[in-house]
Formats: sequence, structure tokens, C-alpha cells
Amino acid sequence: MKARDVMTSPVISARPETPVREIAALLLEQRISGVPIVDGDRVVGILSEGDLLRRAEIGTERRRSKWLDALIDPNVQAADFSASRGMLARDVMTSDVVSVPPDSDLAEVARVLERNRIKRVPVIDGERLVGIISRANLLRALALFRPPEVEDVQTDEAIRRALQERLGNEDWFRSSRVNVVVSDGVVHFWGTVKSDAQRRALEVAARSVSGVRDVENHTIRDIFPSTG
Repeated sequence: MKARDVMTSPVISARPETPVREIAALLLEQRISGVPIVDGDRVVGILSEGDLLRRAEIGTERRRSKWLDALIDPNVQAADFSASRGMLARDVMTSDVVSVPPDSDLAEVARVLERNRIKRVPVIDGERLVGIISRANLLRALALFRPPEVEDVQTDEAIRRALQERLGNEDWFRSSRVNVVVSDGVVHFWGTVKSDAQRRALEVAARSVSGVRDVENHTIRDIFPSTG
């Protein structure tokens, strides 16, 4: 699936000159946690509920001791001042906008959210805002996902070959001592693993192979792991 398949469109947005109070009301009314700030069709910033947490009006502005404040970069102090007292979106918004194109794979979208520690990302086609993807959009895509139907019953040999090929790319499996046996569509794992996490990973890998009816994990923890 691509970004265009799960994005929310049209996008609720605001202008750089929109008052902060109006944006706070908009977030509450629409039950969203952030909005892109657009100038024409171009995204110039993002303003989220996190940007509105430290506000002078409600007494939550950031306060530091004088000795600590003396050690803080003056530019950081100025940014904190604007964030807590700015009256317009352009004074408070995050200007460094991270975005994705409409044809991005969802895996890449998830990496962008995780790498930048953000909850939403605008979808931009050229310079035009066409949608927005939040973590909730990814969860909806997961909830609606249906695995492809298996048209032909796989032979035990084909299942074992596909599973070994899948596991063969994993470093943790290559260093383990596990034997794979497939009988009547049931995958059996025998041998030793180094952790419970490896045991679970074996089962996850097996259940992702078409034709597998069940998994029997007979592996045991290696209580004397090799140090060489």
C-alpha cells in the first residue's frame, strides 16, 4: 500500500496568520492533534498540541533557574519565548517540515514517523499539500489488512524451503542450532535457541508462510551459550 491509499484528504489546515487561540479551538473541535500551516498551497510549518503545551496564558511556560538559563543558547531562549507568548501560528509552529510523497510505501512512512519522533506527516505532491498521514491512519490500514487467499495447498517441501529461505536472511537464525521439519502443513522446530525472543520470532516467521496450518515449537533455551 502507498501513502495515497491511507492518507486523510482533504486536509484540515491553518494559515500562518491564524491566531493561536483559534488553532487550539480547531484541534479540540476536529479531535485532531496537529495541523499543517499552509501559505497558498505550500506547507510552511506544522503546529501540534505539543507546541501549545508551554503557554504563558495558562502558566505552563518553560521556567529555568537563572544559573541554568545562563548556560542555554540565546537562540533556544528566544525560541522558547516565542513558543510560549506568540499569538499567531507562524510564531509558534515548527518550520522544519518533514513530508512524504504520495507514492511512498507505508513502510517508509512508518520509518519517517519513527525516525523523526513525530505523530503525523504531510503528504506533498511537488509543493502541493494533498493529504496527511497519522499513526492512526497506519493502524487503520493494519486493521483492514487481509492476507492474500492461498489458492493452492503448498507441499511440505515447498513450505520448508520457503521458511528456510526467509529465515536464512536473519543473522540471529544463522547463529542458532534449529532444525525445521514440516509434516502435513505443520511446522516443527527442534533444537536450541538463545532467548524467548528467538523462539517467538521462529513462530512468527513460520506463520507468515503460505500453506502453514500450525506451528509446534519444541526448541529449548541454551543455558550454556557459546562464548566463542
